[in-house]
Amino acid sequence: MNLWHLTPDAPRTPRRVSPGESVSLTLGTWPIEEGQSVGVQYQVNDQPPQTVVARWQRNEDKNSYWMAQLGPFAKGDEVRYRVFGVSLAEGEVSEPEERFRVGPKLYLALLWHQHQPLYKNTAQESPQGSYWEPWVRLHALRDYYPMAALVAQHPKLHLTINLTPVLLWQLEDYLLHGATDRALELTRKPAENLTHQEQEDLLAHFFEADWHHQIYPYPRYRELLEQRSAGELFSPQDLRDLQMWFNLSWFGLEFREGEVELVTGEKASVWRWVEQDRGFNQDDLEAMLAEQYKIMRAVIPLHRQLQEARQIEVSTTPFYHPILPLLADSDRATLDRPGTTLPRRFAYPQDAQSQIQRGVDFYTRLFAQPPRGMWPAEGAVAQYVVPLFAQAGVRWIATDQGVLARSGQYGYDPSDPEVLAQPYRAEEGQSALSVFFRDTPLSDNIGFRYQGCKDFGPVALAFLEEIKGRFAHRFQGDQDHVLSVILDGENAWGAYCEDARPFLHALYGLLAQDSEIETVTFSEYLEGDPIRGIDPHPLASQTRVYDLFTGSWIDENGSLPGVDLGTWVGEAEENQAWELLLQAREALECSRATPESNPAAFEALYAAEGSDWFWWFGDDQDSGNDAQFDELFRTHLRNIYRALGQAVPEALQRYIVARSVVWTFANPARQLQPGDRLSVTTNCPGVLVWWSDIAPPVESPLAPVGGVMAGVRRYQLGLGPFPAGKLYFRFRCTHRGCDGKNACCREDVQIVEIA
Repeated sequence: MNLWHLTPDAPRTPRRVSPGESVSLTLGTWPIEEGQSVGVQYQVNDQPPQTVVARWQRNEDKNSYWMAQLGPFAKGDEVRYRVFGVSLAEGEVSEPEERFRVGPKLYLALLWHQHQPLYKNTAQESPQGSYWEPWVRLHALRDYYPMAALVAQHPKLHLTINLTPVLLWQLEDYLLHGATDRALELTRKPAENLTHQEQEDLLAHFFEADWHHQIYPYPRYRELLEQRSAGELFSPQDLRDLQMWFNLSWFGLEFREGEVELVTGEKASVWRWVEQDRGFNQDDLEAMLAEQYKIMRAVIPLHRQLQEARQIEVSTTPFYHPILPLLADSDRATLDRPGTTLPRRFAYPQDAQSQIQRGVDFYTRLFAQPPRGMWPAEGAVAQYVVPLFAQAGVRWIATDQGVLARSGQYGYDPSDPEVLAQPYRAEEGQSALSVFFRDTPLSDNIGFRYQGCKDFGPVALAFLEEIKGRFAHRFQGDQDHVLSVILDGENAWGAYCEDARPFLHALYGLLAQDSEIETVTFSEYLEGDPIRGIDPHPLASQTRVYDLFTGSWIDENGSLPGVDLGTWVGEAEENQAWELLLQAREALECSRATPESNPAAFEALYAAEGSDWFWWFGDDQDSGNDAQFDELFRTHLRNIYRALGQAVPEALQRYIVARSVVWTFANPARQLQPGDRLSVTTNCPGVLVWWSDIAPPVESPLAPVGGVMAGVRRYQLGLGPFPAGKLYFRFRCTHRGCDGKNACCREDVQIVEIA
C-alpha cells in the first residue's frame, strides 16, 4: 500500500490555518484494494493524541482518495499529525509527521504618515517670525490627536504612525515657546480693531477648508461664504463669526459633537459653539483657542502612551524631511522624463547623516527611546544611503513597490504576492537593515479614491476582501507574510465626510475582528511578540534585495513608467533651486563653519534641504500657491548668509517661480497688470470658458492641484499673460449632483480688468 499527502492531488486545505477554521486533509492511496482504511493521528499542543478515521471519497484510475477533518483550532495552537493507512496485505504504513501552527494567513502593517514643512523664518522673532501657515496647529485638532485616539478605541488593532521631527518641533514651538501663526493672530484680534488689510487677509484665507465637508454642513459658515462670494460687506460680527468658524471647522468630529477626555486628564470640546452657530464674542474666541491648546498638549503624550502599551509604533523621518539620495549625491538621481537634466552636483552625505541623526536624537528626547524605523521622506531610498540609516541605529525603512520593481539586475515582480509581502534585507558594505515595500493600489485607494463614497461599511469590507483575494488566499507555503499599506495620515480626511471617521471605524473594526488578517507594527513583525503569538523575523532570515533602486513613492508626471526622483530635480526651476542651495552650501564650507561653531547657519541649511520646496518647483506639481514655498525656500537660504555675516546674494532676492494672481470664488481678483498670469482656482472639478476683448471663447478643463499642506482639494487653470483690456470667464461645475447653486459652482460671468 502506498500512501501520500501534501501533494497537488492530496492537499491540506487551508494550507495556512487561521483561528476558528477546520482543516480538510486529502489523502491518496494505491492500489485500489478491498479492506483498506486510512486515518490521522494528531496532537494539539501538549494534549493527548487523538485519532480520526478518514472517509473514502472516490477512486480515480488506480488510486483511492480519502478525506479527514480536523479542528477547528484556536490561535497559537501547535498541531502535529501523522497520516497512516492499513491494508490486509501489508498491514500499517504511514507518512512522516507534519505540523502547522494556527495563526493569521497574512500580517498587515499599516502606516499613517504625518508631516508639515517648516512654515517659519527661524531667524526672526514674532510677529515676523510667526508661522506663515496654521496647518500644524489645525491638523493637530483634526488629525494628530484624533488619529491616534481612534486606534486606542480598537484595542486589538496595531499600526504605525510616522511623525516627522520638523512637525513635532513646530508643535513644541507652540506649546513651549509661545509660537504663533498669521491665522492665529487674526483670530485673536478683536474684529472691531482689524485694519482694512487684516480684514482682507481674513476674508481671503478663512475659507481654507473643504467647502463640501467643512463649510456647507454648518449654516452660519455657509452663509458667510455665500456673503463673501456675492461681494457683500462684512460687519464686525460677521468677521468675528468667521474667525470662530474657520477654527471650529478644523476640530475633529469628536470635539465638534461632544466632550473628549484627553490622555492628559483634561477635557476638550467645542460642541457648545457649534450649537450656538453665530453671534460669538471675544470671550468665546479665547475659550475656543484654549481648547486647541489642550488638544495640542495631548498629542505627544498620547502617542507615547500607546507606544509604551505596544499598540502603536511611532516611526519618524530625517529631521527636515529631505530627499536623502539627492543630498548624498544628486548625480545619481534617476531621471526619465524627456527634456530634464541634472543640476550641478550636490554631494554632501554628511548632511544626509546629520538629518538622520538629528531626527533620531529629537525623537529620543520626546519618546525616551530611539526610533526603530523610518519612513524616509517621500519613501526616497537608494542603495548608497543604506549605511546612513543603519549607522544611526535605524532597523527598518519603508518605500514603494515601484522601487522593488526596479531593483536588482532584472527587477522584482511586485504583482506576485510572494514577492511583495515580505521584508527584505538591504546590505551595503558592513551595513544592513530591513526594507518594507508598500502595496501602491491599496494605499492609493484610501488616499485618493474612497472619498466620494457614501456608505463606508461596504467600502471597508471591499478593502479587506481585496487584501484577501490578492494576497492572503494565494499563499501556498507555511511561511509568514506581511503586507505594507502606507499613506498620508492627515491630508486625505478633509475630502471624506465626517473627517473619515465612519470609514476608519468600519475598517478598524473589520481588521480587529478578522481571524485571517492580523495587524502588526513593523518592529512587532521583525522582533516578534510572544504575548500575541507573533514569531520574530530577524534580519538574517530575510531575502536580500540587490541594488536597491534610487527612487521614491511617486512616478513623476510626464516621465517614463516607473518611480524616480524627478519630482524634486531635473526641471529648470528645480535645478535653479539646487544651484542656489549648492552655492549656499559652498559658502558654508568656505567659511569653515561647523554645526557647533555656527548652529544657526546649519539650521537654516538643513531647513532649506527639505523636500517640500523642491516638490512644488517645476511643472510636475502645483500647490496652487507655489510662490509661498519659493519665498520660504529662499528665506532659509538667505538666513545661511546672514548667520555667516555675509552679504545675501542678489539671486536670492529674485523669484524662482513666475508669479501669478490667484482668483477664487472666496477671493476673486478683479484686476491684473499687463504681463501677469491669472490662476483660476475652484473647489470643484469643472471646465472654464474664457475669452477676452480680442480673443474668441475657449473651453478648458481645470486640473486638480494639491491644497498645499492643508490637504484641501483644489482645481486650477492658468491663463495669460494678456495685454491691456478685459478678461471674461465662466466656470461650469462637473461635480456629481451639482445644481449650480452653491457658492463654489456659480456659473455667472466673471470679469477681470487688465490695466
